Order: sequence, then structure tokens, then C-alpha cells
Amino acid sequence: MKIFLDTADLSEIRRAADAGLIDGVTTNPSLMAKSAGDADPKDHFLEICNTVDGPVSAEVVALEKDQMVSEGKRLAALHSNIVVKLPLTEDGLRACRALTAEGVKTNVTLCFSASQALLAAKAGATYVSPFVGRLDDISHHGMEVIGQIRQVYDNYGLETEILAASIRHPIHMVESMLQGADCGTLPPKVLYQLIQHPLTDKGLAAFMADWKKLGKEL
Repeated sequence: MKIFLDTADLSEIRRAADAGLIDGVTTNPSLMAKSAGDADPKDHFLEICNTVDGPVSAEVVALEKDQMVSEGKRLAALHSNIVVKLPLTEDGLRACRALTAEGVKTNVTLCFSASQALLAAKAGATYVSPFVGRLDDISHHGMEVIGQIRQVYDNYGLETEILAASIRHPIHMVESMLQGADCGTLPPKVLYQLIQHPLTDKGLAAFMADWKKLGKEL
């Protein structure tokens, strides 16, 4: 399963990329507004692409199909790692089809149902991003949607990758893996929670205590 970091914070991206923990990055307008500051968004996207060797989702901000296509082409021209992120609306799906026809990689976002995911795949999306945490927020089981999409895609041989998004905690990540998601995107806090386990800490402390008793150096 591919792991993407859901942030536009360059320091966090560098930290995770240097450790080899991530396969790519996803951003959205909110994350860019928080992290880019006064920088030109295009320059910020380019810096992210030069930091991580993998897909970097960059979202359009237009709502109409032709403008989405125009923005998407400009984003894709920045770097070969760019994946153009589009909303799951009728215009977004139209833009997805148009960009896909020109060889541009796409990520259809704000997906909340298997039927929406089917339409994204039919429009040629490279990735579809179901938002599991936001479904949980309204008392729906987000992971059920991941499983439904997996079954639908497998039933019909659809190649769009399932990118589990709005991941709030490590259990979301584990359940995404078990449901067969191709990728998961998670904030830095959750990424480092994946590493932590109390038994790892306990075991390491015991090893270090025993070695100290030996009184030797390696």
C-alpha cells in the first residue's frame, strides 16, 4: 500500500521523505493556504515535487469544466510528478475525462460513495479519494465505502487506484489496508503514530538496560 503525506508543509515533507516513509504527497487549497504563505502556489508545488519522488496532488480551484482543464494543464506542466486534483462534480468529471485524454494524471476528490467512485473511474481518473473520516463524522462507516469501491473496481476490472483520504488515526490506516485500498493519505501526526507501539518502547528500554549492565562498547 502506498503512503502519501497529506500536507503542504515543506519541513514535514522533507522529514518524511528523508526517512523513506512516504510515496507521495497530497495537498488541497486549505493546506496550501496554511503552508504556502506569500509564496506563489506554483513555486510551492514545484518545491514539493523536488522534495518527494512520487505523485504530488495539486488541486484546481476553478468550478467550471473549461477553467478546470486550463488550470489542470498549467499545474501538470510544472513537473512530471503533478497529479491534478478535481472535485467529484459533473464539471469535475468532464474535466477529468478531458485531462486524461491528454495524458494528465488525475485525482478525483471529495468522493463519498461507491457510485461516485464508479463514475470517477469511468471518467478515467488515476486516483479516487474517498473521505473516510468525514463519513464517520456524520455517523456513516467510511471503511464500508472503501470496501464497496474495492469490490466494484475488482468486479469490472477498473484500474483507478483507491486513495483512502481523511484518515484521522492509525486504525483508519489499518482498516484501509485490510479493505484493499491502493493508497492512503494521512497527516504527519498520524504517520508518526504508525511507528509508535508501547511494547517497542518497553523492549528497547530493556535491551538498553541490559547492555548498560554489560559495561562494554560496540
